[in-house]
Amino acid sequence: MTTPLVTRQDQDGLALLTLNRPDKLNSLTVGMFRDLRRHVLDLQADESIGCVILRGAGKCFSAGHDLGDIAEGESVPSPGWHSETLRLMERLPKPVIAAVHGHCYTGALEVALAADFIIAAESARFGDTHAKWALTPIWGMSQRLPRRVGVATAKRLMFTADMIGADEAFRIGLVEQVVADADFDAACQHLARRILENSPFSHAANKRLLDATDARDMDSGLQWEVLNCEGTGPDMQDRIAAFTNRSKKAKT
Repeated sequence: MTTPLVTRQDQDGLALLTLNRPDKLNSLTVGMFRDLRRHVLDLQADESIGCVILRGAGKCFSAGHDLGDIAEGESVPSPGWHSETLRLMERLPKPVIAAVHGHCYTGALEVALAADFIIAAESARFGDTHAKWALTPIWGMSQRLPRRVGVATAKRLMFTADMIGADEAFRIGLVEQVVADADFDAACQHLARRILENSPFSHAANKRLLDATDARDMDSGLQWEVLNCEGTGPDMQDRIAAFTNRSKKAKT
């Protein structure tokens, strides 16, 4: 039986997607993207899942696009297929956390940037090496990196192909949190559980709102928020009732 290149494990509303090519440092191939895309499509309509963690098996998140595949010439289903796959993940109606330890270079960084945010272990190292190999981005680096860290910093990283550690990645806003390696899995789980405590309706609506208004001017963004407000979720009354009941008990 063929070992899946991306595995999925569900844990009480949390889906763990794991890049599963540890012997090759999870270097990214068409086959791996095919598995990732299948899981993303399955997750789109899976109401039992409220949060997703994307991580790598073994020593690292991923060393990046498999250079052997690039050199041999990859056969993809359609132009822009890799980018489309990451956009599908980015637009999942539930929060996606990229949990990065060890290497996260170039194509791997493009994958991580398609998550809602990145949590880094102290061992994490990031870099964009397109220029080192005379390549140009096609999975989203030129669009997502400057939105995350600013245009000038994105240019510096892209032009120099420098590798940066977790602390520097946190300083420039590439990652949201840095955690000791020994505590990394527990910290990611804890964050996901905090997200799962809140309304999946709100998470989905907020993601759509943020995506639709990204890079808009303030006035048009505010207008979009008013005109496209999705209102209240089906769980609102139960959540308010649970809170007021707890408040009443605390007073007695």
